[in-house]
Amino acid sequence: MDNIKRICLWSGPRNISTALMYAFAQRKDTKVFDEPLYAYYLKNNFDAQAYHPGAKVILETMQNNGNKVIEMMLTENEKPVLFFKQMTHHLLGLNRHFMTQMTNVILTRDPQEMLPSFDKVIKNPTIDDVGYKLHVDLIDYFLEYKIPFTVLDSKKVLLNPEAELTKLCEFANIPFSKNMLKWSPQKRVEDGVWAKYWYTNVHRSSGFIAYKPKEDKFPKHLIHLLNECLPYYNKLKTHTI
Repeated sequence: MDNIKRICLWSGPRNISTALMYAFAQRKDTKVFDEPLYAYYLKNNFDAQAYHPGAKVILETMQNNGNKVIEMMLTENEKPVLFFKQMTHHLLGLNRHFMTQMTNVILTRDPQEMLPSFDKVIKNPTIDDVGYKLHVDLIDYFLEYKIPFTVLDSKKVLLNPEAELTKLCEFANIPFSKNMLKWSPQKRVEDGVWAKYWYTNVHRSSGFIAYKPKEDKFPKHLIHLLNECLPYYNKLKTHTI
């Protein structure tokens, strides 16, 4: 392998993953990639095509072959640091051996805050849509094969971005840069074609938005899913930086 640092951020939806991608995009030594496995996921999950906004365009404009995406991730060498924003559910049945050559970071968020946000775009999500069980499955895989990893909690990042990003950079063995804390409020060329459905708040931001507890009452129709997610989230929290 070359000396390129390849970071995979394994996130669920609505978890400040785009803000983290924007933070890494401010580094002069880094190139970012927005969900390169999305089209592979849609191609191999026909049901998801029906409810993911922009699915047709995603399939028409992105690489659908998951193994070719992995090959790209392992051979791309334009910058010393490569940051791949990923959704854990996009992995489906792919061979995960490539993760041994990645710096693996799991990003999570309290489901009491995440589920209502996700439900506004994709109604009545399932446990497989939101990532918590898949994250724990991924941790089990990392532990079984002794692959180093860490877990970031979105709330902790928003409460103290500099401290959490410093710890993340230490884990990745790269220097922290204060440039990661601020960006211009605009779209980025690396944004996926789905950005118009999901990235409105990030496009308006100039940095990590300060954490504020949700004040709206939790939706009754999501309570069953919340109860499914909480045991997985509590396990994830035991591995946070």
